[in-house]
Amino acid sequence: MPRGLGRIRHAATLRTRRSARRLAVLVKAIAPPLSTAHRSAVSTRLFDVLDIVATGLFAVEGAAAAAHAGLDLLGVLVVGFIVALAGGILRDVLLGDAPPAAFSSRIRIIVALGASLVTFGLLAAIDEIPPLALAAADAVGLALFAVGGAEKASARGANLWVVAALGTMTATGGGLVRDVLLNRMPFVLSQSVYGTAALAGALTTGILLRWTRARRVAILAGFLVAFGLRMLAVAFDWHLPRLTV
Repeated sequence: MPRGLGRIRHAATLRTRRSARRLAVLVKAIAPPLSTAHRSAVSTRLFDVLDIVATGLFAVEGAAAAAHAGLDLLGVLVVGFIVALAGGILRDVLLGDAPPAAFSSRIRIIVALGASLVTFGLLAAIDEIPPLALAAADAVGLALFAVGGAEKASARGANLWVVAALGTMTATGGGLVRDVLLNRMPFVLSQSVYGTAALAGALTTGILLRWTRARRVAILAGFLVAFGLRMLAVAFDWHLPRLTV
């Protein structure tokens, strides 16, 4: 092989190796942000799904309670809307997340009002559903809001106690406002381990998110804890201790 051609090939090989090393360095520099952005997008989508499903379930429950209390169509829509969204709005305000998720897109408002309107029109059919099935649907909404609120608070960097508190508040805030509007004893403070189930689910989610970083496992475990505890309380009529005066 001519000496000049060998030098040319050697130089080309060196340039190729340098380019490959530079490309590797560039990929390493870019990969972490892309991975972080992907995880953030997945987290956002998962939160949105949980939040929207829970919004619909709680809107039905709130609208049915308002209809049974004798409110007219507007009252049913208002109470259903508040039960579905008040807890999440309060959570977002405390997290400094503005505008709240309830107002950042139309989907939650449409779901809340649509579910309330359907409940008003089909109340007789809804009343035919077995009480245990209604309790299970309410427990699903409770658990979804608890773990969704805990997951969002954790993603914002809140400590474990704030995560548990905001998860519980997300799950119970709407019902608390509902009972105040309907002039009755707040259900969350008096019945069947309701708030306690939300707290247990939110705390479970927060602990697993902090120590395992397995987001889906943490959310599933928190959901099962909240839902299971609530349904056991319904099935066996569990209550926290109370004083009798």
